[in-house]
Amino acid sequence: MQIIETINDAIAGRRTRFTFELLPPLKGDGMHKIFEAIDPLMEFDPGYINVTYHREDVKYVEKPGGLLERRIVRRRPGTVGTAGAIMKRYGVEVVPHLICGGLTRYDIEDALIDLDLLGINNVLAMRGDNLRGEHTFSAHPDGHAHACDLVRQIADMNNGVFIDREVDECHHSQFCIGVAGYPEKHAEAPNMEQDLRHLKAKVDAGASYIVTQMSFDNRRILDFIDACRRIGITVPIVPGIKPFSTRAQLSLLPQIFHVDLPEALVAEVLKCKDNKAVREVGIEWAIAQARELKAAGLPVLHFYTMGKTDNMVKIARAVF
Repeated sequence: MQIIETINDAIAGRRTRFTFELLPPLKGDGMHKIFEAIDPLMEFDPGYINVTYHREDVKYVEKPGGLLERRIVRRRPGTVGTAGAIMKRYGVEVVPHLICGGLTRYDIEDALIDLDLLGINNVLAMRGDNLRGEHTFSAHPDGHAHACDLVRQIADMNNGVFIDREVDECHHSQFCIGVAGYPEKHAEAPNMEQDLRHLKAKVDAGASYIVTQMSFDNRRILDFIDACRRIGITVPIVPGIKPFSTRAQLSLLPQIFHVDLPEALVAEVLKCKDNKAVREVGIEWAIAQARELKAAGLPVLHFYTMGKTDNMVKIARAVF
């Protein structure tokens, strides 16, 4: 089932669906931690589960004599396998992420073929982050520099068009393509107007829906949706919510994700004596945020869990 059908069914039924995101296991780990994170959330009937994709990382290994050798490694491979394992175990739709960073067009084509063979018909297309240590994004020489181009490749494959045009008659994939939007502007965009134009280009290239970067301020989310509608973006928009969980996130989240934290949230976190108390503040904030967005008629609420779901059980029970 395509995710756009899940979203449209929720709109037609005036029901807000619950979805969440997980990371694939670290290299060397199995699926048990993933299943342990998912099991408590199945009672809330998730509409789908996202599985992130992590690009290569840089590792420095000391050689005899003290010289450092730079190596490229992947710490969390297995997005396709993780998505397939989740779908097989739970019978729930999965949305694996696919990125431009570190991948050739042929790598992407092969991943899409694997997903299609597994019966996975959904993908979230993103550019991805910079390689660690790089100040700007560097695409693979035979890859894509922008998510818009990745969306076009997926849409082309849906139409039976492969990279080298070597296939004449073929089975057509049916990928529903999601893309990312930024209520507080992408960090590299010069202004919100340009960022919205880039977002519209991704939709025009074939995206069926948008999921937003995390935001802790519903006013920004709703203003972003209004701004999208004003420039002609008509596809559904799914807001992303991240339950706040540690005091360190006061600086980490703005630094890594380029989001603002509302002063009321910051003030409550600063009152906390330990991270256990911070986690409770995060739960209450996410509940209030989700209830308000649900009341506003949003068809799906998407939660960024980072693999920890004990707080999500409390949030889901209070909202869904």
